[in-house]
Amino acid sequence: MPRTAETASFKFNHTMIRVKDPQVSLAFYQDVLGMELLSEKKFDDFTLYFLAFTTTGASSPPRRRKSVLELTHNHGTESDPSFQGYASGNTEPGKGFGHIAITVDDVEKACERFEKLGVRFKKRPSDGKMKHIAFILDPDGYWIEVVPGVLDL
Repeated sequence: MPRTAETASFKFNHTMIRVKDPQVSLAFYQDVLGMELLSEKKFDDFTLYFLAFTTTGASSPPRRRKSVLELTHNHGTESDPSFQGYASGNTEPGKGFGHIAITVDDVEKACERFEKLGVRFKKRPSDGKMKHIAFILDPDGYWIEVVPGVLDL
């Protein structure tokens, strides 16, 4: 069913994933991917971190892009040796959530940088049939698809 006047103002807001250690995950999303921490909300049992890619003009404040990633940290997981981690959604049983995706100008160059930074790969551009994309893994094993800026969806 197409959008109607009743849903015309609806917009996709954000995606949330749980992380074991917020310091490790924040370093990855900020230093490796270049996202900016927009806000942090602390609660008794958990903390929420909202990140996005932003653009900054010479005389203007940062503008948020439409896509926001929420990292949720349940306190204590980072120091619990029995904690096994979160399911990425791509393993059995019960596959579900698949991946998030980022757009880059040049997939090959981005992957060369990821390689130098020690990022784990699920799929390099040279693997498989889809030579124009890659998949990297974040510290918790979530898949991040790396696609060219000109990808036609």
